[in-house]
Amino acid sequence: MKLTKKSLWALMLTLALALFLAACAGGDDASEDDAGEDDTDGGETGTETGGEAEGGGDLILALLSDASSLDPHGSNDVPSSVIQANIYETLVNRDENNEIIEGLATSWEQVDDTTWTFTLREGVTFHDGEEFNAEVVKMNLDRVRDEVIASPRYFLYEMITDVEVTGDYEVQITTEYPFAPLLAHLSHNGGGMISPASIEADYAALEEGSDPGSVISELPVGTGFFEFDTWQVGSEVRLTKYEDYWGDPANVDSVTFRVVPDSQVRVADLETGNVHVIDPVQPNEVERINNSGVGSVLQKASSSLAYLGFNTEKEPFNDPLVRQAISLAIDREAIISGIYENYGIPAIGPLAPGIFGYTDDVDAVEYNMDEARALLEEAGMADGFSTTIWTNDNPQRQSIAVLIQEALAELNIEVEIEVMEFGAYLDQTAAGEHDMFILGWSNPTGDADYGMYALFHSSQKGNPGNRSFYENPEVDALLDEGRREADPAAREEIYAEVAQLLTDDAPMAFLLHTEYLVGVADNVSGFDIDTSGIYQLQDVTIEQ
Repeated sequence: MKLTKKSLWALMLTLALALFLAACAGGDDASEDDAGEDDTDGGETGTETGGEAEGGGDLILALLSDASSLDPHGSNDVPSSVIQANIYETLVNRDENNEIIEGLATSWEQVDDTTWTFTLREGVTFHDGEEFNAEVVKMNLDRVRDEVIASPRYFLYEMITDVEVTGDYEVQITTEYPFAPLLAHLSHNGGGMISPASIEADYAALEEGSDPGSVISELPVGTGFFEFDTWQVGSEVRLTKYEDYWGDPANVDSVTFRVVPDSQVRVADLETGNVHVIDPVQPNEVERINNSGVGSVLQKASSSLAYLGFNTEKEPFNDPLVRQAISLAIDREAIISGIYENYGIPAIGPLAPGIFGYTDDVDAVEYNMDEARALLEEAGMADGFSTTIWTNDNPQRQSIAVLIQEALAELNIEVEIEVMEFGAYLDQTAAGEHDMFILGWSNPTGDADYGMYALFHSSQKGNPGNRSFYENPEVDALLDEGRREADPAAREEIYAEVAQLLTDDAPMAFLLHTEYLVGVADNVSGFDIDTSGIYQLQDVTIEQ
């Protein structure tokens, strides 16, 4: 299927005209109810002065997986986020030091514990010509919190109780309780600003029976330095330079995100000059690329977590003894050295070093097969059982599955590995159809709330992030408390307590924090990737 910008804008205009004529004939207006999970940081997006950039050309990236949605409110996976981050912009951004900087808001002030005011950037237009202003901010933050939309990113903004327009370029945001990481959450691309015309058309289509986000995902319209061109689903997404961008424009004329599942093909494409960037590079390919004479591997520490999740609502994984036993049976050092060739560190909890709330003061799980056998015997499972591990088209996750399969065989646990296409994998794990699964979670906000709330709070089961379907009232209460506590030291204590409870209860086996390995052609400069896996493309140039 090929979706073009021209044809889809025409479709939106036709739909809008049809609704207008229906209204003139006495029909009901489309309603927009206001109601109260991989992730991205848009990065610094330039200055108001703008200017002409040298360069040009089509930047081509060869990637493992396609996006699942181009609606920033409609998905919570990294393959979608890396594209969305170039189309949409957020009120604030985070720099390389995890500090909040300007975005579509030029200044902000905390009026009291629960009230913030934001002054917005003037002179910003969406790719369809619509104006960015305070009404647009309200429309977007109301939409992402609308229960009809059922956004998997709702948890980022559910504490917001009111968004009030106090001027053409000023909004006031009120939260239910003091929420320390509000600015960090507003930097997440789940708060990307969508054109008001797109939102109206999407709600109209929803009234006609379409799925939420169907219009926005097919024709994404933001204020970013790239605008949508085409999406050949399963093949590639193409963006073009937005000539009327408010800040410093992108250097390249266009960027193509090409889906190339085979790692060897990606490397060959880089070596022959067919693509400029490949992601991911397999650890055993690093030396080959670095010695190729045409490119090198960009190596970057990440905030992401690789984990083995359990469906805690299914037997026997509803027994924490079984979960603990499996976690003890996994040799994390062997995974890191044998599969990742030491491009990573063991995970002792859900948070990576450098994330607010991280602590190493926990009783970390260490490889111990004897203790694993003892726990299975205590659980009445000494004779073992049969089960499955699901994973997707990531070859490293497939290798982890094989290693775990072999380890669990020593405990009389027979494991069948099922490999799925990424989109179907996300859908079916969100629906709770799995036993065990291997997945990752990145942390674009740099805060413990993002790394724990979505993964472990019982209100977040399924698509938002809690694919373990984990429920623990004590953990829920602490995570709620962590959201409401304003004192940073007290918050750190709360999250340290949560980390130990999660270690003891083992809703997942924390495996490792990986390093990003991205192949970049020698004729490309200015490319970077942030700690959450989002590509920084605004300053990229290609030597012609």
